[in-house]
Amino acid sequence: MLRISNVNIPENKKLPVALSYIYGIGRPLADKIIHHLKIDRNKKAGQLTAEEIVRLRDFIEKNYKVEGDLKRLIQGNIKRLKEVSAYRGLRHIRGLPARGQRTKTNSRTRRGNVRKTVGSGRKKSSEKT
Repeated sequence: MLRISNVNIPENKKLPVALSYIYGIGRPLADKIIHHLKIDRNKKAGQLTAEEIVRLRDFIEKNYKVEGDLKRLIQGNIKRLKEVSAYRGLRHIRGLPARGQRTKTNSRTRRGNVRKTVGSGRKKSSEKT
């Protein structure tokens, strides 16, 4: 199995799709990398020669931040925003959308399934009146 940046690349998929399994590389960037290295984009990852694999691995590691380095960079940026008490940092702290989305409705992903209307989450009374 092919490994690039500590990620197992599926051998039965075409190269642009297989490279997108690496965090930080999407389909457009994968196409750009393949075009730059002059590798046939219709090849499957398992059909690459050893020399092509080495070129691909070296190019990605030298020119792009992927996987752990990229995740560390993103977490560092969020931590910095929190420390300077920026608006986006406060949104991260409170677990609310940080990119201007509305929160009256449509923010279930960030807030969880929290209902704000009266009575929708009320428990049944345990004793009869």
